Amino acid sequence: MGCLGNLLWLILGGFVGGLSWLVIGLLWCITIVGIPIGTQCFKMAKLTFAPFGKTVEYGGGPVRLLVNILWLIFGGLAMAAEFAIFGLLLCITIIGIPFGLQMFKLAKLSLMPFGAEVK
Repeated sequence: MGCLGNLLWLILGGFVGGLSWLVIGLLWCITIVGIPIGTQCFKMAKLTFAPFGKTVEYGGGPVRLLVNILWLIFGGLAMAAEFAIFGLLLCITIIGIPFGLQMFKLAKLSLMPFGAEVK
């Protein structure tokens, strides 16, 4: 389902989700302090454009926890809500369930993207 799934994914909402990550990444990169956060947003945009066949592993640490808290305040909750709503809409149909599950995976990732590693 890798290539075909990713193509259908772009049509069924993945393109909008990826653009959301890109826009927020650009906004973070306006400030010098936000550049590391913006580059992580660009990595997540790459994942959002083609999520099938990839897994996410979460790591931790005190610095990542602080950055994740800042992220939640300045954009993470809105991104998670966006992906969760798209996921619910896609799960209405049987065909959309795999795509809805990917949206839920990205909603979880939107809540704590720092320390997450895409494999």
